[in-house]
Amino acid sequence: MTSSRNTPAQPSRRRAICCCKVKTWANSGVRSSRKRMMMDIKIDDLKGSEIHQLLREHLQNMKLLSPPESVHALDIDALRKPEITFWTVWENGELLGCGALKELDSQHAEIKSMRTSSSRLRKGVATHLLNHIIEEANRRRYRRLSLETGSMEAFEPARRMYAKFGFEYCGPFADYIEDPNSVFMTRELCISGRTS
Repeated sequence: MTSSRNTPAQPSRRRAICCCKVKTWANSGVRSSRKRMMMDIKIDDLKGSEIHQLLREHLQNMKLLSPPESVHALDIDALRKPEITFWTVWENGELLGCGALKELDSQHAEIKSMRTSSSRLRKGVATHLLNHIIEEANRRRYRRLSLETGSMEAFEPARRMYAKFGFEYCGPFADYIEDPNSVFMTRELCISGRTS
């Protein structure tokens, strides 16, 4: 089977990707009005100018926070590799954030390129996208989901969010090596299709 761009090269019985939009609801973070927003999460082809701008900001920010040898963020070309599925989050035509799932092997995948638009921080965007990625990893029957993030204070909100989703600190995985600027986290998944 020939895989399409951003679709992992796996047998269709285990890895068929739904190309429809997934609508989720999130608290907007405005407690007084209890406002809610609807988000569309969809597979992205990385061709739009909005996502190019968000990923440029992401890479620039990572380079400001980490020394060059500790920057593991992927550029657009790397995100187009067949083992990576890339999603964007939208509301009424506005790009809210992005994230990706990279297959390391048939049992293990990595979360990559989690980024929320600066105008939508702490509005539930990352939480809902992470939930979507975990559900997809379970649907694909991976046994483990891992990630690398920074060890600096600026990454503390991300580390707290991952911990709330059951990720625990671990050693380097895949091609990573020990690095004082990196933190590695992982969690087991249930092959039944439910999160542990």
